[in-house]
Amino acid sequence: MKIAILDDYQDAVRQLDCFQLLDGHDVKVFNNSARGIGQLAARLAPFEALVLIRERTVISKALLDKLPNLKLISQTGKVSGHVDVDAATAQGVAIVEGVGDPTAPAELTWALIMDASRRVSQYAGYLKQGVWQSASPLPQHNRLGVALKGRTLGIWGYGKIGRKIAGYGKAFGMQVLVWGREPSRQAAQQDGYSVAASKEQFFAQSDVLTLHLRLNDATRGIVQAADLAAMKPTAILVNTSRAELVAEGALEAALAAGRPGQAALDVFEQEPLAPDSPLLRMDNVLATPHLGYVEKDGYELYFDAAFRNIVDFANGTPKNVLNPEALKA
Repeated sequence: MKIAILDDYQDAVRQLDCFQLLDGHDVKVFNNSARGIGQLAARLAPFEALVLIRERTVISKALLDKLPNLKLISQTGKVSGHVDVDAATAQGVAIVEGVGDPTAPAELTWALIMDASRRVSQYAGYLKQGVWQSASPLPQHNRLGVALKGRTLGIWGYGKIGRKIAGYGKAFGMQVLVWGREPSRQAAQQDGYSVAASKEQFFAQSDVLTLHLRLNDATRGIVQAADLAAMKPTAILVNTSRAELVAEGALEAALAAGRPGQAALDVFEQEPLAPDSPLLRMDNVLATPHLGYVEKDGYELYFDAAFRNIVDFANGTPKNVLNPEALKA
């Protein structure tokens, strides 16, 4: 098959052990993103199969209409709204899904919490400039790093990642406070964690508040300006899930107003993030370029499944098909 692997920013996929699974196929790896449907269509028109690295490229009906040779979309992880499944099915394009593992995103979340709470990146940057423990541009009450022990860790969303974060918080001596849908709150209570009496209490009491929700119509913009305004001026908002969980523009305004005092972010509304983004100019923002699942072991897991799905499809034995109706079409 003629296969395109999209958005491999680090040119890492060819170095994976599992890449040899595609031996014998015609494979092209793209290391940058094309902008606009026209550019994407021109780039992808020759290919029979696409390998998507999570949600980095949106596959819309308008794009699918311009890809007459496409037979297969192999998704690393799970499809979550960035692929028009109905349009793909109508055009006879099968979508195969892989596996997921919460370890890498949970560990990245905890790294951001540790970094932001102790101002690690900030002071490391000062040191490289020859400055030793200088006063930072942050407000006085946010200049010193703080220990996590004894502070309240708020977790919105008690799924696979949320559970791991709760365990990390407990190990560090934090008071874990959970919010979410009723099943999530019940599961957290069964595991021995506290549940907030209300969303207002959840935002007001959390010293570190981390979001672990899927993005869908119900959760888009679920964090509003009023929620952020209720946070402590010393609090840290952590988002490694989806930027769109927060109402558009609300976080920038809240950080400028000082509630919460900091944000640690791995996700953004537009990715790659523009170099002139206001978030990158804010001293109370720690930002990383969507690294949650970008890690060697995780990549081997994700791409091994994605490539095996392609091989099975090419051999006439498709597995893990999200839209089996496409095979009939």
